[in-house]
Amino acid sequence: MSATPAESAQQEQAAYRDLLGTELEDFLAVQHSVLAEVSLEALPLLDAVHNLARGGKRLRALLAYWGWRGAGGTPLHPEAVRAGVALELFQSAALIHDDIIDRSDTRRGGPSVHRTFSMAHADANWHLDGFHFGSSAGILAGDLCLSLSEEMFSAVGPRAAHGTEARRIFNRMRTEVMAGQYLDILEEVVGPGHDPEHAVVRALNILRYKAAKYTTEHPLTLGGALAGAGEEILAGYSRFSLPLGEAFQLRDDVLGVFGDPRTTGKPAGDDLREGKRTVLIAYALSSGSESARKEITARLGDPGLDDDGVALLRGIIVDTGALAATEELISRHTETAFSALAALPLDGVPRAALDALAHSAVRRSS
Repeated sequence: MSATPAESAQQEQAAYRDLLGTELEDFLAVQHSVLAEVSLEALPLLDAVHNLARGGKRLRALLAYWGWRGAGGTPLHPEAVRAGVALELFQSAALIHDDIIDRSDTRRGGPSVHRTFSMAHADANWHLDGFHFGSSAGILAGDLCLSLSEEMFSAVGPRAAHGTEARRIFNRMRTEVMAGQYLDILEEVVGPGHDPEHAVVRALNILRYKAAKYTTEHPLTLGGALAGAGEEILAGYSRFSLPLGEAFQLRDDVLGVFGDPRTTGKPAGDDLREGKRTVLIAYALSSGSESARKEITARLGDPGLDDDGVALLRGIIVDTGALAATEELISRHTETAFSALAALPLDGVPRAALDALAHSAVRRSS
């Protein structure tokens, strides 16, 4: 009996992940030789990149691959593999820098990159400020990761060259993420002085440009563009993937406050200690009483926020209807995404793969 489209997609995806892992390891092995020629003492920078890049769910790379396949790209083609590696390296760079900005000591259940360097400083009893050393080394590791991402994307070849649609998407993705990240940190320091009634609008804009577009829309359209997709297919990809990305990030924000540390790999309520002004918080500010707003403003971003403080803010988020509003928004975006997916002119295997990825993106606990 022949395999179903879902079974075929699963098998092909597993093969792609294997090729992606091999390409990443081979590429980083070459970079190891480059850094070793400079100095063996520089290798921890690459080790940090390596340790982070070989983990994760590979959502961006997989979306790029199925965008490629849905537009008629050859199965398991090296160009699609290299594009996926480039996206994974960009994601790793974003995570490294994001953890520094958020002062987050953990990532995927272990120490974050800058924290790893700070710990190395302490263990070796080096001179000067260990925290500053860790942050500085983390910034450099993230910058190295960005450079490697560009090098790998260039290795895709003519389809990724200057002037192509794929190159335009890749460049725009990187610019938008940096702008969105800046708006995020700006909101943290200016946000308390803003009109709380407009907090949701600002938070949604940050969510879209800092996370949603580069998580789903840009990878999917990038893969399609590399395979030669026309404007109609790329527009259909966007109609599906942008609401999917927004639902994905909204779910991430809920988990950042209410998630189980055993599955998220982050301490309970860590987003509250980091002061993230997410859509969840924006809804609480816009809907809450004056006293609720004062409690949020006073406690949000306190690195010493204890379990009782986390529980208090969680209670405000629930009582103001912010959690329910966010869940309802996730549902609306999810429905929009799946309706757009149904309208895409895809063969059975790419459709089954995108359907599975979409379900795993919006119905997750970590």
